[in-house]
Amino acid sequence: MPHSVNGSSSPTDYRHASVLLEGAVDTLIHDADGVYLDGTFGRGGHARAILARLGGGGRLLAIDRDPQALAEARRIKDQRFSMHADIFSRLGDIAREQGVHGQLAGILLDVGVSSPQLDDPERGFSFLRDGPLDMRMDPDSGESAAQWLSHASESDIAWVFKTYGEERFAKRMARAIVERRRQAPITRTGDLAELLKAAHPAWEKGKHPATRAFQALRIHVNRELEELDVALEAALAALAPGGHLVVISFHSLEDRRVKRFIRHHVRGDTHLPRGMPVRDDQLARRLEPLGKARRPGREEVEDNPRARSAVMRAARKIN
Repeated sequence: MPHSVNGSSSPTDYRHASVLLEGAVDTLIHDADGVYLDGTFGRGGHARAILARLGGGGRLLAIDRDPQALAEARRIKDQRFSMHADIFSRLGDIAREQGVHGQLAGILLDVGVSSPQLDDPERGFSFLRDGPLDMRMDPDSGESAAQWLSHASESDIAWVFKTYGEERFAKRMARAIVERRRQAPITRTGDLAELLKAAHPAWEKGKHPATRAFQALRIHVNRELEELDVALEAALAALAPGGHLVVISFHSLEDRRVKRFIRHHVRGDTHLPRGMPVRDDQLARRLEPLGKARRPGREEVEDNPRARSAVMRAARKIN
């Protein structure tokens, strides 16, 4: 019997709608009394839905490094739930500490930045609202975007914009930043947005010219792609045979990595000589796909426009 979950949203919270909520939870849970891990708690939408579906013997571990996410987690009063303040790439270590490594029935990763983080100008993630140019998931750890831009070379800035933002005018934007910081440091999101806007010669219809550069900075500051690569490998090792891995990503760089990871472990060892007769068990396949990639439906996108770029991929661990 599903349990009720305590902890409603505070009226002062920024609105957050968990993307692909029902589809993700339906795909994740196959044993109501299993142990599950939510590697990206956010504001707890998926976690609450998972707890509501678990039985009395079920258990949910959750991970996040954002102070506001940790505060939200404290609102959940459920003995089956435990929150861990950490980066999600350490999910394997956390599973070991909790004595469930290799025993997890399912792992959910909802990758990227949450709506409350984007909507809070003090976090510095968005060019739409002026605030400190921070962008760190954990404001007390690492280097902020402003700090990095104050000393990074022009070539490094251009590389980040090009690689993580797929920005065509990366070099032009990097040059503008370096020239501007000679006069004064860039410490506000509004200042950076205006600077990038002026340096961008060809605006895409319906898209602010700073969009890709801001995305790239956020990914770089938080090492998001490196964290994802490590987390995927850690998740595979932490799952029990038959365990489900569900990953929701929000841009092509993330989705390509997830797709490549699942495909690699579905195919198994592809380095064997051609023509050699090989049994399936010799290919060392470790995953099988759980359906095709899923995207939000029209109604969900209309209700939450930020969901439009989301892609969910899932797989089951074979051995």
